[in-house]
Amino acid sequence: MLIKYLIIFFVSMIPIIELRGAIPLALTPDFFGEPLPIIPAYIVCVIGNMIPVPFIYLFARKVLEWGADKPVTGGFFTFCLKKGERGGKVLQEKAGKGLFAALLIFVGIPLPGTGAWTGILAASFLDMDFKSSVLACMGGVLMAGLIMGAASMGFFSALQALF
Repeated sequence: MLIKYLIIFFVSMIPIIELRGAIPLALTPDFFGEPLPIIPAYIVCVIGNMIPVPFIYLFARKVLEWGADKPVTGGFFTFCLKKGERGGKVLQEKAGKGLFAALLIFVGIPLPGTGAWTGILAASFLDMDFKSSVLACMGGVLMAGLIMGAASMGFFSALQALF
């Protein structure tokens, strides 16, 4: 049983997949033989998704800035920096003082590319303070987890009814 929780824990840490993929995986009857209980799976996925967040906030921008003048990575890292700064300025102009809510909703809507990794990286480019950024991402991850859990439970229940 522990190995099943470790799998979803580590899957929820993977960029792009995050808990948006880990929760349906935990509830898939064919993957584990029997679906994991939703509440413990939800908690494990949220924790797994949130562990990289402070490190991304504190170090990702510094790594991009460090690699911007290197021969091999320079072009790509510079592109990422400029794109992040432009996107951050546009988001800040549109959101104004509602930047916390905008980040929370951005992370909370379970679409590809809108997870905690992307959200916290955007927050670091916007120079949001650490506490607000992490809290907005945490709220978004909790919201996305609830949406994915409800959607997965409904989907798999419908499949069981059909077969």
